[in-house]
Amino acid sequence: MTPTTTATTAPPTTQPPATQPPTTQPGSGNGNGGNGGGGNGGGGNGGPSVGSAGVKAGYWMVGSDGAVFNFGDAGAYGGASPAAGSSAVDLEPTPSGNGYWVVTDKGVVTTRGDAVSFGAPAAAGLAKGETVTSLSATPTGRGYWIFTNKGRVMNFGDAAFYGDMSKVTLNGPVLDSIPTTTGKGYYMVASDGGIFAFGDAKFQGSMGGKKLNAPVQSLVPDGDGAGYWLVASDGGIFAFQADFKGSMGATKLNKPVTGMVRFADGYLMVGEDGAYSTSPASRSSVRSARTRGAPDRVCRRPG
Repeated sequence: MTPTTTATTAPPTTQPPATQPPTTQPGSGNGNGGNGGGGNGGGGNGGPSVGSAGVKAGYWMVGSDGAVFNFGDAGAYGGASPAAGSSAVDLEPTPSGNGYWVVTDKGVVTTRGDAVSFGAPAAAGLAKGETVTSLSATPTGRGYWIFTNKGRVMNFGDAAFYGDMSKVTLNGPVLDSIPTTTGKGYYMVASDGGIFAFGDAKFQGSMGGKKLNAPVQSLVPDGDGAGYWLVASDGGIFAFQADFKGSMGATKLNKPVTGMVRFADGYLMVGEDGAYSTSPASRSSVRSARTRGAPDRVCRRPG
């Protein structure tokens, strides 16, 4: 079933931490999308975005050059240098937190630690202009989905196919994917703020069709799984059935925000230059973590 575009009530435009969370109406469940005409929604996969799982006290960043940087109790299992003309676009931890998969824009999957390969797109399997943007694992770690900027989903191992957006013309490229905790569904996030929910993923609203100051980069589920946050490249946060904890929307950033993870009772945003900001927290907590490759992805350690 092809998801339909679903309008939501109008959350605020990107605002600083003092703003309140938007009021939204729940969607009707499976297959609802948000493929609207968001103003600056034509952004591509030019910087980090964020994937999500359980949390202990560590996380990884992966650079476009395949370099992986571990923080806290996240283990060091090595990088994955892509072939010439290709870039690493995502790192997905295994359920144990003792390894990860790194995928490139061409769909090449590299395993590190206890991660196991279950396949990858054929070398000629991507259409012209189509690139891989993310990989999401199943809860068992015995399969994964690979997502492309065109909204296509390819399933491997025990990952079931629940539908995709490959037959729909999108207003912005799909940049991120988030599986549900059951592994029986997933979300896709487009740069225009559109959210596409499949399987048991519950649509709670989107920014599709709303004028944005900057492209949306990622979706992060809240702690109880009932709602989620969207993060834009200017640090703007849009909360749907989730508590608003603040944003960087009115702050001049050195580099765009490229993703976010849930962390403790708030969330952590990461910039292209490796800088991060925690919220709730003082904006002075932003620190530089410059690396030889801009971190294009940050993922929490499961636990």
